Amino acid sequence: MKIYKETIGVRSHGKTPSYIDITKEVKEAIAKSGVQDGICVVISPHTTCSVFFEEYCHDRTEDGDEFLQADLNDALNKIIPEHVSGDQYRYPGKEHFEDVRTWASAASYLPNDDISDLYNGDAHMRATLLGSSQTFDVSDGKLGVGETGYIYFTDFDRTRARDRKCKIVVLGEEN
Repeated sequence: MKIYKETIGVRSHGKTPSYIDITKEVKEAIAKSGVQDGICVVISPHTTCSVFFEEYCHDRTEDGDEFLQADLNDALNKIIPEHVSGDQYRYPGKEHFEDVRTWASAASYLPNDDISDLYNGDAHMRATLLGSSQTFDVSDGKLGVGETGYIYFTDFDRTRARDRKCKIVVLGEEN
């Protein structure tokens, strides 16, 4: 059995949930792996990000989101409203805020040194709900999905733009 691993970089914009189509990169990783029959696992190591499988939708909103993504945002807003105030969610608590202040990267997480810089409880819950990974079939050295199926890496955190990583693991048999 062969195991192939690759990490790709993605950039979120931070204003609204960022949907990044990574289908091409996943297909390329499968081709590079040499695996003919097996599985491909696509993983987000970030707690406010998800990986999901959806039909590509040609129509877009004026903000650039595909209609299915905009519909998903609308549905998620009904069950997990955007985090905008301190009394809305328990997260982040005072202890968490004080701990973040000690991190080497604290300035990027707390640009205003204010607890409101951490108002992304909604992003954590949305990512938990949708999941951080997806597993796909690899058959005959190709991603085993239909023509309209696309793989998206989504960053639900709206606090700022970020460089993110996505891990692709291909396992299986070579011919």
